[in-house]
Amino acid sequence: MIKLRVPERRTGPDRRTAATGRADERAPPPVTKRGNGLGGTPVEIKRTGRPNTWGVRTPLHFNPATGKKERYWIGREYKTKTEAERALRQWHSDHEAGALTPRSDMTMGQLMDSWLAKHRGEDTTKEGYEPKIRLHIKPHIGTEKVVEVTDDRLDELYRLLETKPIDGNDNKPLGPKSVRHVHNIISAALDSVTGPRKLLTVNPAHTANPPTERQIKAAQPDFPTLNDQETAHFLKEIWEPCKNRVCDGFMHHCLRDAPLWTSYAATSCRRSETLGWMWDLIHWDDCAIELAWVVVEEGNTYRLRKLTKDGDDNAIIYVDQALMNVLKWQWERQQAEKERLGPLWVDHGLVFARDGFKLQKGREAGGPQDPEKVSARWRTARNRLHLPDDFRLHDWRASKITNDLDNHENPVEVSANARHHSPGYTMSRYGRRRAEGAKKLAASSASRIGLATLV
Repeated sequence: MIKLRVPERRTGPDRRTAATGRADERAPPPVTKRGNGLGGTPVEIKRTGRPNTWGVRTPLHFNPATGKKERYWIGREYKTKTEAERALRQWHSDHEAGALTPRSDMTMGQLMDSWLAKHRGEDTTKEGYEPKIRLHIKPHIGTEKVVEVTDDRLDELYRLLETKPIDGNDNKPLGPKSVRHVHNIISAALDSVTGPRKLLTVNPAHTANPPTERQIKAAQPDFPTLNDQETAHFLKEIWEPCKNRVCDGFMHHCLRDAPLWTSYAATSCRRSETLGWMWDLIHWDDCAIELAWVVVEEGNTYRLRKLTKDGDDNAIIYVDQALMNVLKWQWERQQAEKERLGPLWVDHGLVFARDGFKLQKGREAGGPQDPEKVSARWRTARNRLHLPDDFRLHDWRASKITNDLDNHENPVEVSANARHHSPGYTMSRYGRRRAEGAKKLAASSASRIGLATLV
């Protein structure tokens, strides 16, 4: 009996036939063990008192919300193995498409704290964001998970802020502009965790409905302004010495703020900008003032910093020689004050520096003034001269721009001196309809069409 020799069976890619010694092209590829976590497999879950269910977990994958590799149950209540496999396939499709929302327990309060801490804006900007977050965002949605916040939930928050009285707001709801500011803060924070391989695939704030620009403009109060005649009367009054028996009309404290109030009335500078004027940035021959510094409030303190609001490294305003004469008067008065105080004066080069009037013990003069104290002194002067009760220092800016436009000055130059981004913004923001202008328009129109000759 002849025994046939059975060729030895080889495994792996080097499997060869006995006759030719060449690799068997028909042999199936080797089966390798799938690594742990590279795929999910449905498992049957024993239930007591009811039919068993099927569950399936995700493969081991990177979760950008936690920064770790993890896997979790997709579901544990599928009735059949087929349903569990279908859910796993859907998870793979969503994961590949980047449409899968990472799981995270991060709350909106935690997101707001993290976003504000990493914000790269000016300290004054962050100081403005902090109370909005603390008072209007955290108390309402601070404990909700970021991945569960929807545009409908944000709309509910906005409607609540618009209708609920707030103790810190004279027991009134927030205005449309403040609610829109809250929305912008939330949107920016959510943008920081939206995108590929981040916590959110879409930002719910982008489809929310905060107050519109039209609603904001309709609710915006019409702050008071002074016309040219009223401004001229005010300037005459503040330069009138008090005529007290010790008043010398120069160094007496009754005129210490006259150059400052004049500068606000004669220019369209903001409070912080005027307090930051520097002597070495005044171009006397050109009647120009270069704006490079501002004095800003930060919490309970204030400081001198570079001007960044307009994004202009060379912001210059042009003034009349009459204002230059006022600044020369201020220079002479400041020099006399420096000589009087001696070592108590630490020069910072400021035009409107803190002087020695009622200087507290241990304090120095010559540095920046506290903006809030400047506003307090302005309220005293405003009441003494019987100006409107709600006329703020910033309203000098509105008065100057409005009066320039009413007198048909070139809007391009008015906008440039106000450091606005465009004349269109200046016209839309300050070119408001006024009774005097409307009467002039009506009279001009009637004259052109001969209306007076009809009867």
